[in-house]
Amino acid sequence: MTTATTSRSDRRISPVFVGIVAVTAVTGWATWTGFAEQPGFSVFLFVTAAWIVSLCLHEYAHARTALHSGDISVGSKGYLTLNPLKYTHALLSIVLPVLFVIMGGIGLPGGAVFIERGRIRGRWRHSLISAAGPLTNVLFAVVCTAPFWLDALDGVPPDFRFALAFLALLQVTAALLNFLPVPGLDGYGVIEPWLSYNIKRQVEPFAPFGLLFVFALLWVPSINSAFFEVIDSMLRGLGIHELETYCGQELYRFWQGTNEFCQVSP
Repeated sequence: MTTATTSRSDRRISPVFVGIVAVTAVTGWATWTGFAEQPGFSVFLFVTAAWIVSLCLHEYAHARTALHSGDISVGSKGYLTLNPLKYTHALLSIVLPVLFVIMGGIGLPGGAVFIERGRIRGRWRHSLISAAGPLTNVLFAVVCTAPFWLDALDGVPPDFRFALAFLALLQVTAALLNFLPVPGLDGYGVIEPWLSYNIKRQVEPFAPFGLLFVFALLWVPSINSAFFEVIDSMLRGLGIHELETYCGQELYRFWQGTNEFCQVSP
């Protein structure tokens, strides 16, 4: 019923998103076939483009769930077009997450679409809107890891397998970090509707710094090590070996040179 109040143009997929998907497809093909002389470059483009696609879908999930929960304003804001340039903070939503992938191989959550929460009734709806984004990362991770846990890797070129493994790592880290009950992250948004007014008022001033707090903690060696042990354990459960994610990240950082052990392309 709410979608009827949004125009068709508000829901038309943006050419920007179509272009990103096209880059993902072409560079995925180049990675699969070994078309590029430098396989790491095609892996870099493929993983980066696919990561941006997942970020767009993450924000779209928030917006689409909000639309069906009563916030019809998301249509006029362009959130339903999957255009990353329409986000409230394009820098936080796209640029910074990509930089974190390049620097540390972490799928750090970005900024968000602006939801007019006053239009939405019911605590469950508010929680579902917040959960929709990281659940998209979970679904993306399931798709990326499907060849591994289905034992369907016969015929899959090693470089493409490594790229998928690294992309899966990014999705798992993004989902896990987003679900942390830290102010400013989706995990806190899930539980916030169920907190008392006094608690929410005390926590509110810290919300803008939640992402920075998580980032600072990940720089602590012991916390970083424990975090990635959890990630590696989850990926092993999905059929991905730590060596595959390592080689994927090595190929991704082609400018640093690739470990000879991972150079298996002809």
